[in-house]
Amino acid sequence: MTIVRYEIIAKVVELGSFTETAEALNMTQSAVSHAIASLESEWGVSLLIRDRKKGITLTDIGQKTLPHIREVLKRVEVINQEIALTNNLETGIIRIGTFASASSCLLPKLLAKFQKKHPKIDFKFFEGTYEEITEWLNSGIIDIGFVVKGKSNPDFDLVPLIRDNMVVAFHPEHRFLNKETVNMEDLVEESFIMPTGMYQSHVEELFEEAQMKPSILFEVHDCTTIANMVQEGLGVTIGPELFLKTQQNIKVSKLNIKNSREVALACYSIANASPAVKEFLYVAKDVFH
Repeated sequence: MTIVRYEIIAKVVELGSFTETAEALNMTQSAVSHAIASLESEWGVSLLIRDRKKGITLTDIGQKTLPHIREVLKRVEVINQEIALTNNLETGIIRIGTFASASSCLLPKLLAKFQKKHPKIDFKFFEGTYEEITEWLNSGIIDIGFVVKGKSNPDFDLVPLIRDNMVVAFHPEHRFLNKETVNMEDLVEESFIMPTGMYQSHVEELFEEAQMKPSILFEVHDCTTIANMVQEGLGVTIGPELFLKTQQNIKVSKLNIKNSREVALACYSIANASPAVKEFLYVAKDVFH
């Protein structure tokens, strides 16, 4: 009964709604409320704050206990997977944190290979920033996360995947079209679209190394919006080749100064991971090496 209550409270926090939790777990809303109330009564503490304006939030003790609750649920998942393997059955779910370019360019290839071998394993995906993925790994919300080496917790176990170079992107009719390599100095007179999201630090490092400042016309957070602006000829930008080379009506060239990010899969502890997670990481090594 306690494990069921753990599942309920973890799901309520994830969805922020008693109604949605009841639907997700195929329960009545009153059963969800009763389960949480009984856990709070047993422990003698309040775990949730219910506010009409702010919605459902955790109390201080709720914030402290939730990571432990999630860890217990993960351990139960590992037990179930180990038992299933013993009986020559496969079961389980893998929760993956990913960022935009990894979702579109790395994940599909990896999933295709994995699901051919293990069709009964389910997946749940969480898309966010480097910082969010690191936090999700730390708090146990996800099992595996796509990260950039040096931008996450150094204590994570990593499986390196690819080195993603920074490139310059421009409209197909731009003067850079026939240039295989563009000098940073050539960007001085260009209207520049500066990313303010995950790879901004890489772009800033390039300009610092070139000892120059771009003529920033727009500052944009969303990488898809940046790509659309380049497609319309509003300016040029610098970003990860992994993402930009997949965008329609955009051309890319190398830069005379090298800068790249090393994309890896991170796990809090491979040794303590579930059989499904270990197999996923094994397949990742096989696909990208």
